Amino acid sequence: MKKRTAFIGAILSLIPFGQPLLIKTGVVLSSSAVMLSLPEKVNAETFTFYFNRAYNKGNKGDHYGAISDFTKAIEINPNYAKAYYNRGWNKAELKDHYGAYSDFTKAIEINPQYAKAYLNRGNAKSDFKDYYGAISDYTKALEINPQYAGAYYNRGNAKSDIKDYYGAISDFTKAIEINPTFKKSAYKNRGIAKEEIGDLKGACSDWRQTVFLSPNDAAAKWVRDQC
Repeated sequence: MKKRTAFIGAILSLIPFGQPLLIKTGVVLSSSAVMLSLPEKVNAETFTFYFNRAYNKGNKGDHYGAISDFTKAIEINPNYAKAYYNRGWNKAELKDHYGAYSDFTKAIEINPQYAKAYLNRGNAKSDFKDYYGAISDYTKALEINPQYAGAYYNRGNAKSDIKDYYGAISDFTKAIEINPTFKKSAYKNRGIAKEEIGDLKGACSDWRQTVFLSPNDAAAKWVRDQC
């Protein structure tokens, strides 16, 4: 199981293109916003309309509709990284891994510090079995955000895929330390990696943690059969 980072919405009205956009939860644009010329204002409102409608469609599971609207938003403003990122996220939901990869790459070209885009591009690479490429992207995401638990977790999975079990154990451990949300899956996968290196005692310990958190998990059978 990979962690896919959710796509991102924004309030964009009355913001001229080509300028930095700061988005924070709960921030309300003041009435003293920069005044735009009429053509700029029309374009900004049109971009906002398509972007926000696409965001809402994606949230409701209408991924084809979201992709169509993000495409229209990109036609209006081709230099907004979050539009490419969000379109890529919706493509990934439809299993269009190559299309998602292309959009995440474009988002990174526009914003080289976009950690979520690196994580999701890593997911796309992993989906078409480019595990070394995926590890490279997860590592880049961690260089940007060293507390990115999802990047550690996903990198752990990719390392397991290339049989780097010691590296996988290290990454799953880090994911557990940073974000308890990953405990069930990270304990389970860390247990599998430990089993692969012959540490059955450690594997059983991790699987018991998984079962404690989720009694109906498949790990319960592993505990009964092997521990």
